[in-house]
Amino acid sequence: MTGKKAPPKLPKPGAPVRGSTSGQPIMVLFDLIGRRWSMGVLWNLSDGNRTFRDLQDRCGSASPSVLNTRLKELRAAGLIYNAEDGYALTDDGRQLFERLEPLGDWAMDWVEKLR
Repeated sequence: MTGKKAPPKLPKPGAPVRGSTSGQPIMVLFDLIGRRWSMGVLWNLSDGNRTFRDLQDRCGSASPSVLNTRLKELRAAGLIYNAEDGYALTDDGRQLFERLEPLGDWAMDWVEKLR
């Protein structure tokens, strides 16, 4: 045994994921970012690089093992990377966040309508 862990299992286009047996790319993305703390990591990296400890403080209820798993998955998906001063969004990660921001605005309006 080499002691190396297997890379994280990522959802793949064309393979079944939560909510989709066809594995359409949008559903694959929703599966990945819908995992516990994936969005929290992306959100907290949107305004700058963060160390593991800083992310842990900002994602208070995330266990270190869950946070570590999400970081590995998001790195494997090409959305974040290890920078000299912590974790950072890749260009793809930044583009994804920029596209999710309007969805967050829509959600705020939607919540008001539900009240």
